[in-house]
Amino acid sequence: MTIQTFDLTKQAPRSPRVRLGGFVILPRCLDKGRATLSGKNGEYHFDCPLDQRFLNFVGIKAAALKKQLATGKGDGEILAWITANAKFKRTEMEIAQWSAYVEQRVPTDPETREYLNANHKKYGPKREDIATFFDLLDLDDYVSFGGKA
Repeated sequence: MTIQTFDLTKQAPRSPRVRLGGFVILPRCLDKGRATLSGKNGEYHFDCPLDQRFLNFVGIKAAALKKQLATGKGDGEILAWITANAKFKRTEMEIAQWSAYVEQRVPTDPETREYLNANHKKYGPKREDIATFFDLLDLDDYVSFGGKA
């Protein structure tokens, strides 16, 4: 099978807000995994701390997911594989609650707040809508590919 992939040197992966099977982060993780397999991940990293939040929630190892991506499976097939192989079988309610929580996560310690604030100043100092990690990632992706904040 041919791996369908984004060239992440030319465009950003999907927003961490995009959901697959109710899971935030998952589509972005799949984009980065496929791009990594094809050598077109640019500055994006598969199995980064954000990806690990999803992987830990379902109980899937990054290497096992990457192996499935290498077979050329589409998003629906990967979701079915995750559902069948996840260590933690999550209910729709658990997935919805986890996704809502992760989407609204804000820094809770001074070092992480400093990181978010420094990047906020760097990418969009006049933006007043940057509060969460997802806000910052979306802004970073936008600016990295020519958008003006």
